[in-house]
Amino acid sequence: MTPPLYDQFVRLAFDPGISPKEGGLPGLEVLRTVVNSLNLFCIVAAVGALAVSLGVWAWGHHTGGHQAEANGKKGAVVAAGVALGLGAANGIVAFFSALGSQVR
Repeated sequence: MTPPLYDQFVRLAFDPGISPKEGGLPGLEVLRTVVNSLNLFCIVAAVGALAVSLGVWAWGHHTGGHQAEANGKKGAVVAAGVALGLGAANGIVAFFSALGSQVR
């Protein structure tokens, strides 16, 4: 015999009492350093991609290569979007983490 529907909802709403805790595991500082270094590496790569894309855009414009010009524009927009996302990653995660902690 299955339990009533109300009992099933009560089990789904059970609070396991889990929340993020600073310093719970060893190696947290090493992980932060690795992630920070990876973020910096990706930002430097985005700067390089933006420079190349702007160069392709300018070259395509001045030589009449419409395909190269269009590809340079797309690359510049993508590189700028990547830089925006990488720069805002910490804030985005913090925002949604705080938003998620308010769910009851």
